[in-house]
Amino acid sequence: MKYMLLIHAGAIDGNGAAAECTPEDWMAYDRAVRDAGIHVSSESLADLVTATTVRVGPAGERTVTDGPFAETREVLGGFYVIDVPDLDAALDWAARCPGSRGSGAVVVRPVADFGV
Repeated sequence: MKYMLLIHAGAIDGNGAAAECTPEDWMAYDRAVRDAGIHVSSESLADLVTATTVRVGPAGERTVTDGPFAETREVLGGFYVIDVPDLDAALDWAARCPGSRGSGAVVVRPVADFGV
């Protein structure tokens, strides 16, 4: 079953990276996911200041604004999609993710299968 691991950084350093882990931590985790044969896809997102939000009102009018303007201090920094047997395995991989350390968090969500 496929699960998406949404990586939220609670604290970022001056370069916009997660403050509580190193690039080497990420490289090791990425290698482990790939070596385990469960990697489906993954990406790191560009700096938060590059985000654009689109909202469509009830009459169909589109509003585009710079930034996410989320009411939170956490920022979505990237994701992994993994293919593992069950939720317990997905939770184990989420706990190993450097993004789950300290003020960070990894949200685990099953990927919907519409049988297409």
